[in-house]
Amino acid sequence: MLPVAALLIGASMWGVIWYPLRLFEQAGLSGLWATLLIYLAALPVGLLVFILRRSSIHNLGSLALLALASGWCNVAFILAVLDGNVVRIYLLFYLSPLWTVLLGWLLLGERIDRHGWITLGCAMLGAVIMLYDPLLGLPWPQDGADWLSITSGMAFALSNVLVRKLDGESVWTKTVFAWLGVLLLAWGWIVVAEEPVPEVPGQLILSALALGGVAMVIMSTCVIYGLTHLPAHRAAILLLFELVAAALSAQWLTDERVLLREAAGGALVLLAGYLAARRHMQTARDQ
Repeated sequence: MLPVAALLIGASMWGVIWYPLRLFEQAGLSGLWATLLIYLAALPVGLLVFILRRSSIHNLGSLALLALASGWCNVAFILAVLDGNVVRIYLLFYLSPLWTVLLGWLLLGERIDRHGWITLGCAMLGAVIMLYDPLLGLPWPQDGADWLSITSGMAFALSNVLVRKLDGESVWTKTVFAWLGVLLLAWGWIVVAEEPVPEVPGQLILSALALGGVAMVIMSTCVIYGLTHLPAHRAAILLLFELVAAALSAQWLTDERVLLREAAGGALVLLAGYLAARRHMQTARDQ
């Protein structure tokens, strides 16, 4: 039960990470600077484990691409939850099974069977229902937060595909490169946007560093441990608990409410994720 508990803890923490980030922003620490500080504190821990485990690097090109994908995934997601409706952002992010199927077909040559098309259709229908607005017409992302969330989910799917291709690399090698990608992208975005250094109390900066050095490391370690000791198909189902944690925390901590249309579309997105995971279970049993 320990891997199951680890995944549930990690998913729950990812589901509520938006709240301290919003508190930071309200206190004057923007999402980009908070992201930079959080991963600046987490990276030394990852590097220490990387060194102690004597991990090596075999495919630098693919690891660099993983760093870019992970960087966009995390930075875009954090900016999205700061600007958009929490539950809506999490639901749009979890369109990732749709992108994973498509990227698996394009990059790995995985054939899309009837079950895959059903999963795709379910996810796409859920997205259409969530994004449709009678006043705006076509079911298209309605603001910047929607775009950030959707592209974050795409980057997450690309990261998953790359992790599959990087079987020869250790878990901590991939973790360090992923965190490094977040740091570089956050810093680059700050420079390009010419975002000034925030004038905030030192206690706030220490809080962001603590969130990275403690909470982020725990979250990542729990997920890594769970993924290492559980089949991927079971882990995928457990990770959907992140949506539950996000919905409950948003209802409790904010005045945001989920519209019936968004709930229906979200249910279809969840169903797509479940169908994809269940397919993996059936394939594993057949093998």
